[in-house]
Amino acid sequence: MLNSKQRAQLRGLANTLPVTLHIGKDGVTEGVVRQLEELLESHELVKGKVLESAMAAPATVSEALCGETHADPVQCIGTKFVLYRQAREPDKRRIVLVK
Repeated sequence: MLNSKQRAQLRGLANTLPVTLHIGKDGVTEGVVRQLEELLESHELVKGKVLESAMAAPATVSEALCGETHADPVQCIGTKFVLYRQAREPDKRRIVLVK
């Protein structure tokens, strides 16, 4: 679980991130989860967008993806959401969270 200071730090880092995960009309699929796993392992912080063709709410998609990948939700604004999970391998960790 992230505390409020850590969440604020990650929101600041995510501000300049490009959207790297797009959720289409099929919603949360096995392929989307697999892609998110790879993104989280390599980047730790991922910004996603739920396209208009998807019939799911961004908050619902974010919760489902967090459940599947054991990631922490950082924020959800409009159609975009940000997820964080520390890399499993210590040498791939890029983000140092405040305490």
